[in-house]
Amino acid sequence: MAKLRLNALNDVLHRKPKHMKELQERVSQYFGRNTFNLKIMREYLSEVAYKSVKSAINNGTSVSRDIADQVATSMKDWAISKGATHYTHWFQPLTGTTAEKHDGFFKPIGPGEAIERFEGSLLVQQEPDASSFPNGGIRNTFEARGYTAWDPSSPAFVIGKTLCIPTIFIAYTGEALDHKMPLLKALHSVENAAVKVCQYFDKNVKKVGTTLGWEQEYFLVDSALFNARPDLQLTGRAVLGHAPAKGQQLDDHYFGSIPERATAFMREFEYESHLLGIPVTTRHNEVAPNQFECAPMFEEVNIANDHNLLLMDVMEKVARKHNFRVLLHEKPFAGLNGSGKHNNWSLSTDTGVNLLQPGKNPKSNLQFLTFFINTIKAIHDNADVLRASIASAGNDHRLGANEAPPAIISVFIGSQLTQMLDNLEKSITAGKMTPDDKTALKLDIGKIPELLLDNTDRNRTSPFAFTGNKFEFRAVGSAQNCGHPMMVLNTIVAKQLEDFKASVDKRIAGGDKKDEAILKELQALIKDSKKIRFEGNGYGEEWVEEAKKRGLSNLKDTPRALDVWSKKETKKLFSDMGILTDIEIEARHEIELENYILKLQIEARIMGDLVKNHIIPATIEYQSKVIKNIEGLMATFGKEEGEKFAKTQLLIVKSISKHLNTLNDLVNEMVEERKKANKIEDTRKKAYAYCDNVKVYFEKIRYHADKLEMQVDDEMWPLPKLREMLFTK
Repeated sequence: MAKLRLNALNDVLHRKPKHMKELQERVSQYFGRNTFNLKIMREYLSEVAYKSVKSAINNGTSVSRDIADQVATSMKDWAISKGATHYTHWFQPLTGTTAEKHDGFFKPIGPGEAIERFEGSLLVQQEPDASSFPNGGIRNTFEARGYTAWDPSSPAFVIGKTLCIPTIFIAYTGEALDHKMPLLKALHSVENAAVKVCQYFDKNVKKVGTTLGWEQEYFLVDSALFNARPDLQLTGRAVLGHAPAKGQQLDDHYFGSIPERATAFMREFEYESHLLGIPVTTRHNEVAPNQFECAPMFEEVNIANDHNLLLMDVMEKVARKHNFRVLLHEKPFAGLNGSGKHNNWSLSTDTGVNLLQPGKNPKSNLQFLTFFINTIKAIHDNADVLRASIASAGNDHRLGANEAPPAIISVFIGSQLTQMLDNLEKSITAGKMTPDDKTALKLDIGKIPELLLDNTDRNRTSPFAFTGNKFEFRAVGSAQNCGHPMMVLNTIVAKQLEDFKASVDKRIAGGDKKDEAILKELQALIKDSKKIRFEGNGYGEEWVEEAKKRGLSNLKDTPRALDVWSKKETKKLFSDMGILTDIEIEARHEIELENYILKLQIEARIMGDLVKNHIIPATIEYQSKVIKNIEGLMATFGKEEGEKFAKTQLLIVKSISKHLNTLNDLVNEMVEERKKANKIEDTRKKAYAYCDNVKVYFEKIRYHADKLEMQVDDEMWPLPKLREMLFTK
């Protein structure tokens, strides 16, 4: 292994970075070239077919079989012109990644004859073998039937030589087996609720869309070093490894000059992304060494989520060409910043208004406050569900450490808006509003744009922060499918808007004027949701104590966070909103627990493998060399004199033996706890056992392994070290 490590390092040192041929075209000339977008559809489809598909995209109407046949033929002709030979329904099973099964356009029509063919029935629906995808007990393994169904709202695309068609994935009995279908339902739900509330302010609003701008953080590691680290290969993180002397403490990497190799990689994956219509515009160094971030322009949530999943795939493929591997794990290196996927979320009308953007007059600002305050109330009432939506084994390592938000869900809005809400809460009388009340409120509400000019500070310790014209959900993990937290967020906001509309209408029926009723209801919501707002340092122990006093949950690990899915009120929420049935919720709970168990199981097994098969043998070999040195000194100078000269070596041998024995004992104990956990049949109890009885050994084992790393001869240490992986140029 030591030789392998040295070969890997030599490979890095003598490697010349690959460069993509410089592009001659502007981005605007090739952006979306490999997508079957509206522009291409207009060129390939008849006017009737084009209007039908456009209506399906904008209004959710169905596409007839005749139109589907036209679309399929046109899509096939376009894809073949791009070099495609196969097609696939591209979907998002509950594995957290994407899935695809390729079929050829080729169809035999007689002896020695064939044609390229793709029919509407194949476009609209397919029947992949669903037996090995997570289903959470919805169906038996031997019942393999599942269906994928075309999502016209997300454009098909060609990648490589394959036409990819975004689809939903459902069981034979109709239950959702993916992230896309519930997300689409949630988006429809929040649109309906938001339109009804918008009617209070503007009767012209007929449609409200949700937008998402994600920020994808990731690490780059040289392929040779990655291949010499079994833990990185199998878990995505370094389960062992001593922190380098220099990490991120100098803040010299953040927004610094991007290394040449990394820049070449970024240029190529941005080019491939732009061809696929992914509007990536931003790139920069992140805080930790070899950590980077990219971000696109805002898009409709469903398309933005598809694009994020596609981008992660593109990044990985392009990285290999540049002799890199992309690490999307939330915490690949202990002691350094983890990686998140900040979800910037907002609501916009078909009249061009961002509902979370203050306007220029009291009326538009009252609309802003309505959606702003209702969102905060939705988070307040459903904080545990939102926390569960970002729970994972990887995110457990990240939350609450090195600029990641804590596991306690809170909302940051800034001091000026806090003062505004406090004033609004106190300013409305219990009875009818006087003319003076109305004037004072209009003056105060009219100040919002002016206040926000100075409200530019950001709280990086807040999981859910208002950042001027959007909310930023910072707690989402870097490897996660955005669809799950976005489904939850849009569902809870939709429910809150429905409740708000019902309460305001009741006040109006009781004799209040419309604006008066809205203001009084907002006052009640401000008061009821006050405890979720927090402006301070989310990392401090003071906040943990303060949150406890406020009655806020602090769900530090995934199994406890996921318990919310088994609560009656959670099931009722998603069932009443028509997003998920009780069976689908129970299945997702089961799947997420299983995923957690398996990831910890893999980490425990690779940790044991590294210790037993790599670290202990290398350490004993080094210790034997030291002992031979001691024996030589004794033979040369005699026992008494030799012990004086071998003082340091004797201490090294003793220290190594101490750590070696403890390390071996800890691994054996962890293996026994893992065996006990594996015998537990109840998935929830098993997850708790892995969390409380197996995972607790990880840091203990790491401590002693890392101590040995600092004592064993550098040339003999079997694994590439963190300092070698983090400073690859």
